[in-house]
Amino acid sequence: MSSEEHSDNKLRIQNKLDEALQRELDEALGGQSIEELVEAEQAAKPAAGQAGPTRRGTVIAIQGDDIFVDMGGKSQGLLPAEQFEEEPLPAVGDSVEVTIEGYDGREGLLLLSRKGAVMAAAWETLEEGQIVEGRVTGFNKGGLELTINGIRAFMPISQVELFRVEDLAPYVNQRFKCKVSEVDRAAQNVILSRRDVLEQEAFETREELFKSLTEGKMVVGTVRSIMPYGAFVNLGPGVDGLLHVKDMRYGRVEDPKTVVSEGQKIEAMVLKVDREARKISLGLKQVMPDPWTDVDKKFLVESIISGRVTRLADFGAFVELEAGVEGLVPISEMTFERRINHPKEIVQEGAVIKVKVLSIDLERKRISLSIKRVGDDPWMGASARWKEGTIVTGVVRRVSEFGAFVELAAGVEGLVHISELSHEHVRAVSDAVKENQVVQAKVLEVDEERRRISLSIKQLATVADYTGPSSSSGAAGASDQPPDSAKKRKKPLKGGLD
Repeated sequence: MSSEEHSDNKLRIQNKLDEALQRELDEALGGQSIEELVEAEQAAKPAAGQAGPTRRGTVIAIQGDDIFVDMGGKSQGLLPAEQFEEEPLPAVGDSVEVTIEGYDGREGLLLLSRKGAVMAAAWETLEEGQIVEGRVTGFNKGGLELTINGIRAFMPISQVELFRVEDLAPYVNQRFKCKVSEVDRAAQNVILSRRDVLEQEAFETREELFKSLTEGKMVVGTVRSIMPYGAFVNLGPGVDGLLHVKDMRYGRVEDPKTVVSEGQKIEAMVLKVDREARKISLGLKQVMPDPWTDVDKKFLVESIISGRVTRLADFGAFVELEAGVEGLVPISEMTFERRINHPKEIVQEGAVIKVKVLSIDLERKRISLSIKRVGDDPWMGASARWKEGTIVTGVVRRVSEFGAFVELAAGVEGLVHISELSHEHVRAVSDAVKENQVVQAKVLEVDEERRRISLSIKQLATVADYTGPSSSSGAAGASDQPPDSAKKRKKPLKGGLD
């Protein structure tokens, strides 16, 4: 064998050995070159703000928003599904081009991005105040860990909700719209806030809701709190209306808790919207039937009905005839027997009494009632009982500037005008008569309809020629003859009777 042939043979053997060795090396490296393996090792910890080399991998599994990619050998990576929003997700077995962005030591996975250019652009355009969408990948005591297009970010626990959060576990794998609070490209730190987004959304919702409210509109809300003067009803995020106690129901409400309770859902009517003061007035009774409808058919004038005294005032007593319908008994309609200073002398709150309907004003929603007219009217037949010209005996019940009121019978008083007290000038009524003094007087006029009787004391001095009717007229203390004192006196009386 020549030296040239020997050299060729040696070269062929060497080539065969090199091919076998290369096959073994390729099998050991899993198809990667040594340079590629070194680059992959370095890519696991890229420089701050710098993406790793672009590689191809094979999709081996898809679980929710996570795509697991085999990068060859024993290396696997995690690719966010959100990076395929504009096109279908790859299927298991598909080859994808990715960029190694980092390494998750806890999971032992490479953090992948679909394209290095996309990731770089995201970092370049990420700014404070920007609204982004992130996926929660984990949490710790201080807050949530998220990813934004593969960029790792953190959300402090105080920025997760509008309220205090105790347990962060339920937030894992949820997607949130967040506001970028801080970006540090050098340290690859991104701080997010979901609270800012929620506050902005609540403000916008509140403004839209407030704009939609108009007087007369029906709304549904939840009773948030109850106060002595009414209840606050939540109509939506940050929008409360006041349901005043007077608008809770027809009729008097002493305690709002007897009508509504906290947490109760109610339907109410918007009564007033003050956009400048941002106040809303609501009404509950306005959605109910008005009890004043046809009230004049339920309670006829001159009819006698029962009612409950709801409250007393100086001028009279309010009586509830049915829920939402009250009438007033003026103090003058309490009793015929005497003049009273306050309704409490006759009735008490809560008492059930009988009253007579005097008048009904549907337009003004007023009913006038009487207690004293329920029984016999002492003025009935007054003109026959106390005929003009008769002499009557009575008790002075009241003294005023213009005269004295003399009680002839329970509920019936006559007036002796100051000019009818004496033939002489009377400076003051009290100079002639005193309260509770028993006097005799002459009946001058009886107006039964207007309930007025005019009396005279001074004219008793001229009754010597009196030829009036007998006492059978029914007047207590009346006589068909002038008093003896009047017969004996030749001069007019001075002042009141003794």
